[in-house]
Amino acid sequence: MAHEMILTETRGPVALITLNRPKALNALCDQLMRELGEALLAYDADPAVAAIVITGNEKAFAAGADIKEMQARTYPAVLQNDFIAPWETVLRVKKPVIAAVAGFALGGGCELAMMCDMILAADTAKFGQPEINLGVIPGAGGTQRFTRAVGKSKAMEMVLTGRMMGAEEAERANLVARVVPAAELVAEALKVGEKLATLSATALVVAKDSVNAAFETTLTEGVKTERRLFLSLFATEDQKEGMAAFAEKRKANFRNR
Repeated sequence: MAHEMILTETRGPVALITLNRPKALNALCDQLMRELGEALLAYDADPAVAAIVITGNEKAFAAGADIKEMQARTYPAVLQNDFIAPWETVLRVKKPVIAAVAGFALGGGCELAMMCDMILAADTAKFGQPEINLGVIPGAGGTQRFTRAVGKSKAMEMVLTGRMMGAEEAERANLVARVVPAAELVAEALKVGEKLATLSATALVVAKDSVNAAFETTLTEGVKTERRLFLSLFATEDQKEGMAAFAEKRKANFRNR
């Protein structure tokens, strides 16, 4: 893949995408988000890839959207051509997507991280939705996913005041899965991806759908979705292999069927 604003590579069964606009603290512009979407869909279609890690650099995962690019846009223009829509490509990816966040994850950067399936944070990470300082509000899910992750009161504080929270506070608030030393961040994210690669790809897709249903439906509907998806896995060879391996006290050999 030839791109200008991201770097891509595979480490065994895990794809690593690095946002690469260091002079702009990885500000999310149209080109970067287009390239990111292309890479995500290509890796999602690649049978050799089991999981995807998105990261930035030590200073910033992404310090926000590219304000200079947005500044001159008008309401009729953005209404007719929703420039935020391509940012949501990550939500179409069926494979697990891990955000490995160091430094600033602000505004659109925080929103991009929250669109991923899990966030691993370096101890240097800082999260926030500072759009209020620009006279606007988050537009890529910041008011919604932030609230679902941390609750109304803290989300209100973060969105209305624009303050940042550090990694430890983000972990306490359930915004991130866990915090690791900055020097170990990418290695730890790759390690998680490698663990996922040993599991049933079919079960992982179904598990993602089921957890996401908890955020998108009522409890009753979510449980119904979970039950339906759980029962559907009894039609797979991986379920037979996984349970047989457990009974026989051996390691399962999943074939993603």
